[in-house]
Amino acid sequence: MCTGGCAKCLGGTLIPLAVFGLLANILLFFPGGKVIDDNDHLSEEVWYFGGIVGSGVLMIFPALVFLGLKNNDCCGCCGNPGCGKRFAMFSSTLFALIGFVGAGYSFVVSAVSINKGPKCLSTNGTWGYPFHNGDYLNDQALWNKCTQPQDVVPWNLTLFSILLVIGLIQMVLCAIQVINGLLGTLCGDCQCCGCCGGNGAV
Repeated sequence: MCTGGCAKCLGGTLIPLAVFGLLANILLFFPGGKVIDDNDHLSEEVWYFGGIVGSGVLMIFPALVFLGLKNNDCCGCCGNPGCGKRFAMFSSTLFALIGFVGAGYSFVVSAVSINKGPKCLSTNGTWGYPFHNGDYLNDQALWNKCTQPQDVVPWNLTLFSILLVIGLIQMVLCAIQVINGLLGTLCGDCQCCGCCGGNGAV
């Protein structure tokens, strides 16, 4: 597969992942599927917008750039062979790095939140984080420490786990595009070979 075609495939995969990341983060504002009375009772990591900013917004731009590479003009910018496909592939590498950082941010926020556990009303009548170092992950009986919001533990655990997996997949795809982009910058795109009157893959 040519570098432009590979980038388009990666971009097409990143778009739905970004949408799922946005939706997962939005759902975190409704613990247990219900509207909460006080926003201060939401887990702190929800306000870091890992899925909205990291896996969402910062991933949309690289994905659109990757999708556009397939149709980039092999002959250069407005016929100027000094730019064109190679420059576009180099630009995609920079956008891939931005996407990698965004996905990494979402991944870290999700991992921290999973280890920390959700903020909830505990059995002692106070709002806080009753779990320590992910102890609730191996002992479901500890979930009873949270009395409100109802089902907040499985809700947060499921959604942050989804964001964790999405962030990891996005990081891998962006890393692949960094390599793909560098190959396209150095070697050009195979579809450009022999075009522009022999200018090759410029």
